[in-house]
Amino acid sequence: MNQIGLVLFPGFQMLDLAAVSVFEMANLEVRVPAYEIHVVSERGGAVKSSMGTAIQTTAMDPLAFDTLMVGGATSVPAPSPRLLRLLGHALEPTRRMASICTGAFILAEAGILDGRRATTHWHHASTLRQRFPAVRVEDDRIFVRDGTVWTSAGMTACIDLALALVEQDLGTDVSRAVAKKLVVHHRRAGGQSQFSMLSELESRSERIQAALTYARNHLHQDLSVELLASAANMSPRHFSREFRQSTGQSPARAVERLRADTARLLVEAGTLTIERIASKTGFSDPERMRRAFLRIFGEPPQSLKRAARARRSEEPAAV
Repeated sequence: MNQIGLVLFPGFQMLDLAAVSVFEMANLEVRVPAYEIHVVSERGGAVKSSMGTAIQTTAMDPLAFDTLMVGGATSVPAPSPRLLRLLGHALEPTRRMASICTGAFILAEAGILDGRRATTHWHHASTLRQRFPAVRVEDDRIFVRDGTVWTSAGMTACIDLALALVEQDLGTDVSRAVAKKLVVHHRRAGGQSQFSMLSELESRSERIQAALTYARNHLHQDLSVELLASAANMSPRHFSREFRQSTGQSPARAVERLRADTARLLVEAGTLTIERIASKTGFSDPERMRRAFLRIFGEPPQSLKRAARARRSEEPAAV
């Protein structure tokens, strides 16, 4: 039976526990339970979450687990030296090690992510890259597998990660059945950019929000300032000024970014031609889209398409 350990620390986020629910559901799906689940911490005992609720844990044994998952927090955690040593000792005997959200910072500080590809919540990705230059941070992934080490993005991405681990162990049919029981996507489409960019553009102004909603739903149109101002029921001059104050960007720049993020998801899905994607997302031609991709993502569409194809080949469960 696979021994699953979820490592908690003071201030962890309660949503981390959703990961072990995936393994629990997998046990219900198969005739003979495949997983024994343990919630552990550095020294054992009650560990308080960020909301103040305490969870009872056992002391972590670095030699005891097949899969060890490190929880995350709403901010960048500050692990104790002892916890870092325990994780370092656990790397070799553990078949798989994983992190949830900002738990990637703990693995990075333990040296476990050096030279590896990894991800974390989009809001903290640049900090992870700056603090740990030896880590190859991939901002736009729901989760990343590099050898025996897995990392996931925001809190709910722990479900995607755990489903992929179950799929590796028990096959696609079981992981799909578990996802169905949990009422979640078996393989979520797209990366984090679909959430990060929309979050960056959220506005407290109902009128500006109305214009953003219109833009998202009509990317194929010529989204001029006049058209967006009309959707917001404002004059173009007033709209441009309030839009910049509300979002920190000009309307033209925001529309280009929305188009590029939507186009990127379609490029990585690999089902449409570059020409069709450019037309569908409002770029006048593939060359204009290519220039936008270089400016925003640092890579042309074809490179992102090849990288996504390679990831699907290497990681059949990745999203």
